[in-house]
Amino acid sequence: MWQCPKCKREFKNTNQDHFCGEPPNSIDEYISDQPEDIQTRLHELRKALHEALPDAEEKIAWRMPTYKGKTNIIHFAAFKNHVGIYPGDKAVVHFEDRLKDYKSSKGAIQFPHSKPLPLELIVDIAKWCYETGNHHGQK
Repeated sequence: MWQCPKCKREFKNTNQDHFCGEPPNSIDEYISDQPEDIQTRLHELRKALHEALPDAEEKIAWRMPTYKGKTNIIHFAAFKNHVGIYPGDKAVVHFEDRLKDYKSSKGAIQFPHSKPLPLELIVDIAKWCYETGNHHGQK
């Protein structure tokens, strides 16, 4: 186990990327805490998700911006080299043919900063999660 020297949290991976300190209180605060070049990408993503899910509540859950209906629908987060979205494992399987150019794992998809965000794909994933009830964390 590796322990972060700043926050003292323990992780399986050495130097694991994580957020130290108190979680943000709002999505605005989360975005403003990111580097300026990444803030623009996050604003684009937030706008697209808000338009796709107009009835969803915006909140912070698991230290990430989250869209919530009856349950959490989708999360997103910024990292050094990518923006991640977290729609759940069923969404990753359902959209696997459209995700072949991106790194994904069970319930997570990474969009590198070196490429434009595929907002149409992200919107389709978010709407699918909402419409099918296959939300993040659902069994």
